[in-house]
Amino acid sequence: MDLVFQAHDDLTITENHIRQLHQTLLRHSSTDECPRGSYKTLPNNVVAFDGDGIEIGAIFETSTPFDTPREMEELVAWTNKSAREETQHPLLIIAILVVVFLAIHPFQDGNGRLSRVLTTLLLLRAGYAYVPFASLESVIEANKDIYYNSLRRTQTTLKSNDPDWLPWIGFFLCSLKKQKDILEARISREQINSEAESGLPALSLQIIAILKSKGRCTATEIAEETKANRNTLKVRLRELVDTGKIKRHGKARATWYTA
Repeated sequence: MDLVFQAHDDLTITENHIRQLHQTLLRHSSTDECPRGSYKTLPNNVVAFDGDGIEIGAIFETSTPFDTPREMEELVAWTNKSAREETQHPLLIIAILVVVFLAIHPFQDGNGRLSRVLTTLLLLRAGYAYVPFASLESVIEANKDIYYNSLRRTQTTLKSNDPDWLPWIGFFLCSLKKQKDILEARISREQINSEAESGLPALSLQIIAILKSKGRCTATEIAEETKANRNTLKVRLRELVDTGKIKRHGKARATWYTA
């Protein structure tokens, strides 16, 4: 992933770059069944196992080794054409690339991990610079059942005339929002800790946290949240405004505050 973080501007979406990323991702793999950087030569359908670890059948049939090169060429061409012509929002392009990539399952192993690398690469190339600072992988791991269910619901319709993109795209966008929320919460905690170390009174820290959470509040709303004495609250609000830690808007009874 470090390669993607450092060189995403130079890593365009090509089959060659995808193969190189797969090779890098599995550079420490020792299994002979997983040739690094080469498309699969054997079927790799997604299968189910019983309690004893015995295979009981295929859950989803991925693309055949014969069809894989053509389908990957088509997917890469569609992705670049859509991005170039801006026919769809970048997040929709990324979501569709991922679900189709996983339906093809182009490599013998490592497809899930590589799909996350490609997601990060495309998000960075689309300008979502925050992605290195919060793990999308952890969000997916925490919602594995929904992840697989959403994938299958969309993938089983891909060969139809009217694919049902909604299950997967809905999950994908919700996961990105959770990733962003996790990062925002972490930043907020760090800011509060930093402010606490600066010696601000507890009520002042509480006011800042409320405003960051809600976006904007009146003094009455802050009083209801904090249960603080009105006179003390007025003093703390004035101190925070004077030191530039919060902003006051409006006048008289129409006054409201933001962090």
